[in-house]
Amino acid sequence: MDRAGQNTRYAGRMERVLTARGAATRQRIVEAAAALIRERGVADTGLDDIGAATATSKSQMFHYFPGGKADLLLAVATHEAEQVIADQQPYLGDLTSWRKWQAWRRQVIQKYDAQRDRCPMTALTTHMGKATPATRAIVTTLYGVWTQHLAVGVQALKDSGEIDADTDVNATATAVLAAIQGGVLMMQATDSISYLETALGEALKAMRRRPQTSNAKRLGPTVGHSSLA
Repeated sequence: MDRAGQNTRYAGRMERVLTARGAATRQRIVEAAAALIRERGVADTGLDDIGAATATSKSQMFHYFPGGKADLLLAVATHEAEQVIADQQPYLGDLTSWRKWQAWRRQVIQKYDAQRDRCPMTALTTHMGKATPATRAIVTTLYGVWTQHLAVGVQALKDSGEIDADTDVNATATAVLAAIQGGVLMMQATDSISYLETALGEALKAMRRRPQTSNAKRLGPTVGHSSLA
């Protein structure tokens, strides 16, 4: 699926049908707007700025985004939601061993450490209104895609015997994602990456921690009943 198609999926609404050239132009505008917003912030990025950066006239801008800046911000938020997933690749799509989970963890921490309080998704959703249906649709879809990747990885560890066979795959994936989001929120409030490092590290430790009963089974007979000579 191309980016224009992904945008429709994330936004949760149908876009007008565009030619290949039109879709490319629209995507070019979205990417330029995203870059400007990352640099200047939402409030200091106007349609005129985006038009100048992309050599796009006002009439062209409204052709692709009939609602003006509100529609464009929605498209940029969709683009940034996709970027959240893309920034974690190739690790997020291949969480098939504990070593790969650790590589993914490092990637996540490095990415958020570089962004700190300048996360474009946070800025966009705050500006657009976090409780609006459009914003919720984008964020909900992002979390759904993210959780699904994590769940596939948890299942892979379960199948290989690296974690307990009784592990609840979906609950574990949700807990890992919640640890990331909680750690990021605290990092943005304090400018300390340690919250994310600790939260994500503990979530992964909990995933590998086996229940007491499983430990007893693996250890075999107690010392008092040892069958060793």
